[in-house]
Amino acid sequence: MFAEDANNTLWTSGGGSVVGWLNTKMYEATGDEEKSQGWTALILDTNGNGKRDQAVEPNEPVDPAKDKRYGSAFYAVAPAPDGSVWGSVLGFPGAIIRLSPGANPPATALAEVFEPPMKNGVPVEGYSPRGMDIDRNGVAWIALASGHMGSFDRRKCKGSLNGPNATGQHCPEGWTFYKEPLPQLKNVTDSGSAEASYYTWVDQFDTSGLGANTPIDTGNASEGLLALKDGKFIVLRVPYPTGFYTKWMDGRIDDAKAGWKGKGLWATVGTRAPFHMETGKGTTSKVLHFQMRPDPLAK
Repeated sequence: MFAEDANNTLWTSGGGSVVGWLNTKMYEATGDEEKSQGWTALILDTNGNGKRDQAVEPNEPVDPAKDKRYGSAFYAVAPAPDGSVWGSVLGFPGAIIRLSPGANPPATALAEVFEPPMKNGVPVEGYSPRGMDIDRNGVAWIALASGHMGSFDRRKCKGSLNGPNATGQHCPEGWTFYKEPLPQLKNVTDSGSAEASYYTWVDQFDTSGLGANTPIDTGNASEGLLALKDGKFIVLRVPYPTGFYTKWMDGRIDDAKAGWKGKGLWATVGTRAPFHMETGKGTTSKVLHFQMRPDPLAK
């Protein structure tokens, strides 16, 4: 994902327990892929002095004189307008991470980790992040395996964001969970639903017509897109029997003066086996265009 900095930095995920990037401005000017790329470990400021120091390993106890390396990596990656870079961590309970690169990321980058709230080893509500995105206000939005869309607002944190206790469970007040619009699995009494969203994407610039900063989940068990508007979900469903299973979406504004006709959402059928869909053998993948009319008769 591209950041909004002067170097058009491309931040990547999936590289083990580090985060990598490519300085695309340098690469396009020099063609030197080695000098243009870099990576950093994820270091938590557990000694609380505000800078990156020598760190203990993830399986070692916190040392009051040192920082601590975090042992997981980004799954999603989302550069924020303020220059920070956010990512999700798979697993249980999972986490989201905010990385502040600093002037020289391999030596200055510091990470903050925020886990979904737990009580006595049990999730308070949502858990296990999947894909995530960031909005223009720095709020992270996350698809959760528990059948929720979650949000995390760092501005709501009451305690310290560094120091020996800032290892994941130190800001439960930053989290909000929204049950996705499907029933819960049979005989399951926990909060959540049977939805299995793969990713959350935030429509930062109102390409959908639902408003800027609208978070949208891939409704992988709903055959549609799940847009959260004013705390309630709007389901943009692809009608049966076409079939729709997507893993990502994006938005475009092609003509800002053309109203709803000049913008829209784009998503693909992302299943690896489209021939198993209702339309059967010979079915290929598709690209779908979603546009939101202001009223049903709008032309």
